[in-house]
Amino acid sequence: MVIRYLTDDDDMMQVSSVYEQSWKHAYKGIIPQSYLDGIPEGRWAKSINKPGMNSLVLIDKGIIVGTTAFCTSRWEKFAGYGEIVSVYLLPEYTGNGYGRKLVEKAIFELKKLGYKKIILWVLEENMNARQFYEHLGFVNSGEVLDDNIGGKDVREIAYINNAS
Repeated sequence: MVIRYLTDDDDMMQVSSVYEQSWKHAYKGIIPQSYLDGIPEGRWAKSINKPGMNSLVLIDKGIIVGTTAFCTSRWEKFAGYGEIVSVYLLPEYTGNGYGRKLVEKAIFELKKLGYKKIILWVLEENMNARQFYEHLGFVNSGEVLDDNIGGKDVREIAYINNAS
């Protein structure tokens, strides 16, 4: 297993496939199934490697099986924070410590960039993810963001980690 920065030489369709499969697995029963079923192949391929966003890929046996994206916080209220924007794994790689390694590497890289606090957002109904982040030292800040995905009203909760 190797975790490294995404490069222009990486197959963005393969990385997008990790996003797609992860969404379909992790958000089953949370996001409407019709929306999940309608996620097109390559949905995220063109937006993965955008300026200002840092992305890591986790490679196992030559295949990209996980990815995480991070940047400076996109939220004015959390100016000066680093932000983990996404953490996605192929479903068959969940529960084996790969997600932990991705998050730890993202935290390490954000600390190298000078961030002492890190924020991430989690769907309120995604109890598996919430427990995962809490286990890694993230704390529910009480800050919420209401959204609508696939016609369903959802709430995201901000989790904070003091990375100092």
